[in-house]
Amino acid sequence: MNTQTISLELPGDILLALNESEPDFKQRLKATLAMQLYKLQKLTIGKASQLAGMPRLEFETLLSENNISISNITEEDIDSDIQKLL
Repeated sequence: MNTQTISLELPGDILLALNESEPDFKQRLKATLAMQLYKLQKLTIGKASQLAGMPRLEFETLLSENNISISNITEEDIDSDIQKLL
């Protein structure tokens, strides 16, 4: 898989204040970014789970724990499908 590195500058005491190691903080940032981009419909659930660095089922569980729907189907979509079946 082709990867890119993006640098992010943070105040030196942030990790200390959060009581997190750098690898744990990086993982949390990637997961949070992935959830947000999925919520904004910028990434599919598959791409978002890839960004988060976790299997899709684990990412879906994370979404659920953060009250983010794993489905983007709207009520109008359902009504439209029902009308097509009638």
